[in-house]
Amino acid sequence: MLNLLLALAVFSWTDHHDGRVELMENGKSVLTYNYGPQLKNNAPEDRRACCYIYPALTPAGVSPLDDFPKDHFHHHGLFWAWPVVKTPDAKYDLWMYKGIQHRGEKFTARNSNLIAENGWYAGDTKLVKETLRLTAHPADGKSRDLDIELTLEAVSVPITLEGSAEKGKSYGGLSARFAPRTETAITADTGPVAKDEDLVFHKWAEMRALYDGKPATLRITAESPTQWCLRNYGFVGSSWPGREGATQSFTLQPGKPLKLKYRVSLSD
Repeated sequence: MLNLLLALAVFSWTDHHDGRVELMENGKSVLTYNYGPQLKNNAPEDRRACCYIYPALTPAGVSPLDDFPKDHFHHHGLFWAWPVVKTPDAKYDLWMYKGIQHRGEKFTARNSNLIAENGWYAGDTKLVKETLRLTAHPADGKSRDLDIELTLEAVSVPITLEGSAEKGKSYGGLSARFAPRTETAITADTGPVAKDEDLVFHKWAEMRALYDGKPATLRITAESPTQWCLRNYGFVGSSWPGREGATQSFTLQPGKPLKLKYRVSLSD
């Protein structure tokens, strides 16, 4: 079946030359990667952001994601960021862009694959080299999988990552912000999640809802079980490195890249 799907799929990329490159399969939009700074919905200038995926669509053409929602201008489709980024001498916030920002440096896109090289910058100083490897699989009936691999490497000094410092929380990592919808249901590998949840281990978590009356589900599966931040207002995020006992941070070392792997599944 996989070989047949690959044979039938014709992928192509279109660079819109406004910081967005769009992937199509057989003439239908699959997703857009925002490699350059974007600003929407009258968001403040300091909310300008790049290096994220929006939109991403189900095989039926429904995008369950939101970008620059007015209640959280710093949420962007499928994105990855950490509230605490520390060097030996300073502390920054990549979640809210305090003193640090993503910058897209270059990308290559071919067939259904994209490789983007980005940097985390404090002023003109590059602190972290980030490489995104994105692979879109052919639509399989009513579902499609995206593989996302993030490689992070400290450039010259150790960089420590932590999630939110708020009590009982530790969000930070690969996250999805969902668009306005009805009939919202959050589910994880352990079953339905009726209430908002923090720091519970799951293999995967998803949100299913109706968007203008059309169903869509987006699931994030981590390579290994991780803690999560799950919100019925429209947020599903992997909390990494999370918070368990003495473990509340991870330190990137120069010359020792870290790889984080996820599968994102979109279905009708």
